[in-house]
Amino acid sequence: LSRMTISADQHSAALPAIISSLLNPDSYPHPVAHVQLIQTHISYVLLAGEYVYKVRKPVNFGFLDFSTLRKRLHDCRREIALNRRLCAWLYVDVIPITFDSQRYKPGGRGRVVEYAVQMHRLPQERMMDALLAEGKLTREMVEALAERIAAFHANSMRGRAIDRYGSARAIRRNWDENVAQTTPFIGRTIAFEQQRMLQEWTRAFIRRERELLQRRVATGRIRDCHGDLRTSAVCFVDGICVFDCIEFNQRFRYGDVAADVAFLAMDLELHGRADLADAFVQRYVATSGDEGLRRLLPFYACYRAYVRGKVESFRLDEPEVPSPDKRVAADVARSSFTLACRYAAACPLPLLLVACGLSGTGKTTLAALLATRLGAQVVSSDVVRKELAGLSPTMRRAEAYGHGIYSAHFTARTYAEMRRRAGAHLAAGRSVILDATFARRQQRDQARQVAQRAGAIFLCVECVASEQSVRVRLEQRDDDPGVVSDARWDTYLTQRAAFEQIEEFDDWQHLVVEMDQPLDTCLAAAHTALSQRLCRDTASR
Repeated sequence: LSRMTISADQHSAALPAIISSLLNPDSYPHPVAHVQLIQTHISYVLLAGEYVYKVRKPVNFGFLDFSTLRKRLHDCRREIALNRRLCAWLYVDVIPITFDSQRYKPGGRGRVVEYAVQMHRLPQERMMDALLAEGKLTREMVEALAERIAAFHANSMRGRAIDRYGSARAIRRNWDENVAQTTPFIGRTIAFEQQRMLQEWTRAFIRRERELLQRRVATGRIRDCHGDLRTSAVCFVDGICVFDCIEFNQRFRYGDVAADVAFLAMDLELHGRADLADAFVQRYVATSGDEGLRRLLPFYACYRAYVRGKVESFRLDEPEVPSPDKRVAADVARSSFTLACRYAAACPLPLLLVACGLSGTGKTTLAALLATRLGAQVVSSDVVRKELAGLSPTMRRAEAYGHGIYSAHFTARTYAEMRRRAGAHLAAGRSVILDATFARRQQRDQARQVAQRAGAIFLCVECVASEQSVRVRLEQRDDDPGVVSDARWDTYLTQRAAFEQIEEFDDWQHLVVEMDQPLDTCLAAAHTALSQRLCRDTASR
């Protein structure tokens, strides 16, 4: 899934001259019958006889910079030093690629124009992804790998400099960077709703689990890890050879050991083998004694799936990648982003939904129905206001808007109490719908801050309706003794004049529901739109 293969006689026109030349078997100082080229988004990998040569692409993605020869040489040396931790015999040396005015050669005479990492060639049939594709990867094999990784983590470096990469701030930075880098692919490999939901979910998760993240740092779970533990980086030969760790950016390698475990588990699940993913996790936990890891697995698996989707998306804009391989990359990217949504759905966070709008627009009715669908608690301003005043909910108060219990001071008390109750529900893991006019931008922003502090997802549903529909609803209330609201037509007109338009939220956070249609139609439209924003329809597929 993470590689594409191009034969030596195809697509050479789109390749750099060095790589085209190295596709010739005569370029090498050892016997080579055929050269096979594999590309990743950052490297050319040439399989030549009994050796492999890995050449960096001169790219700069921000999170890595291979733009100069000096930087590529430094990275080659780092790759060998770091990967010898898990498979020392595999990596031979850093080899200069020279040009003698006629031909490019690894280790030849002439001007040095590039560098390559030279490795021994691994048997393809023993690669983990190959065994997986052929149905030959067994539970015993993944359990042995789990034990190997647990031992590696136990002995890998840790310390204050590494610990800071386990902080909420560092984790948030990595996530935000990923989101920014996938923006060009919205509508191509990732839907806008997927990107925004995953961004909000991760931010909320980090805030909600801040103490857990701090505890992971305190208990020594932040280590110098592998950083790219996928099935294509494992070979079951001479024991177990694990290679190709992240060397180009230490902040992707330094982190919670749970991130390494989640990467391989995610990759196995992406291949359709959730059973092997479970076996890997169970044996790792049993070997390491790290029970706390389980609580973080959905979060880090989501992160790893998102990264996979991003990396595959990058290939769509690389001119040297042939069209058939771009189509494969696009499919893998979409599957990865969908899998990320499934991981988020497996670890649901409470939702704070503001149901707002003018009196008579139907927001209270819609809030009650959505609460049933979402399993949420409703906190209504009409009810809270009268409770604060010592009144029963259905006791009418014919006071003018802006006076008595509808004065600015009493309204402020009402909204403050609503926020307090919402915070208590969210802290207990319960979703909440706040049912109120929310005419002021400050009131809406204060509600959003409650969600942020609690580590909850925030959405705003604005109900709108025509004057005719509003007038009919308000007139019908006069004859209904069970109605809590005291609003009248003059209340609606006053609210409309004072209502501050909702412009502080983007199209994902702000949903407008036209309430002139039959109630079932309005409810279905609102629920569908919310499901799309929360990616619940995507996650279920």
